[in-house]
Amino acid sequence: MKRSNKLYLLALLVLLPTLIMVSAIPFNAARAEVPTDPPTFSDPLTIDNAFFPFVPGGFKEFAGNDHGTKTGAKDFYLTETSTFTWNGDDVDCRILVEEAYEDEELIERSFNYFAQADDGTVYYFGEVVDNYLDGVIDNHDGSWLVGGVTLPSDPPEDEVGNADDPTVFMPADPELGDVFKPEDLFPIVDETAKVVGVDQDVRVPAGKYDDAIKIEESTRLDPGTEFKWYAPGVGVVKVKAEGEILLLVSSTLVQPQDDDDDK
Repeated sequence: MKRSNKLYLLALLVLLPTLIMVSAIPFNAARAEVPTDPPTFSDPLTIDNAFFPFVPGGFKEFAGNDHGTKTGAKDFYLTETSTFTWNGDDVDCRILVEEAYEDEELIERSFNYFAQADDGTVYYFGEVVDNYLDGVIDNHDGSWLVGGVTLPSDPPEDEVGNADDPTVFMPADPELGDVFKPEDLFPIVDETAKVVGVDQDVRVPAGKYDDAIKIEESTRLDPGTEFKWYAPGVGVVKVKAEGEILLLVSSTLVQPQDDDDDK
């Protein structure tokens, strides 16, 4: 055997343990900055995360279409709050009410609960979903709550998933390649989010927003994927999936950049 081949084999043996360790790391593993340790909530109602701010009394409206059907959505940032018991402590949460429409008919109304941890990460404590059929509530599919049903106004226990822990809805400082799970209670709800774009300019009917991030959402409950663009100071401004699109048309949150600023 030639000396060069001996040196090659020796180097391979030295590097082999390192190569095995690297190959064991999942391709889609989240960055270390996406929190994995239990969060602390000293001031959970102050949600000033750049890409998911909560402004009590705020309002957003969207318009779009789904395979030719006219669609719309409305977001209401309530001033009321709700309290969850988690890890032996009470955590106050903000309430975001989201409404979805098809041909101007309400098809879904959900009550979503959020709190911001001390590191700036926004956590999701669940949602109560009212699915409508012909103007009346038909079911509560997709509902889940940390700790399960606790309020008289909550749906019956057999219609709400009981989660042990809140999930990461928006990292404090999302960066390209981040992977996290806003919904993680399969088969009731399941969602994996991955940051696939940063520093993006997005133009929607409400105006032009700069420095947005693009997030790809996938789920084991459906083979399709959905993309959402989050702009600083306003949150979601655009949603797109195959045959579907939803665009922000008005907002009381931060105003879009004036086109004159580009000149």
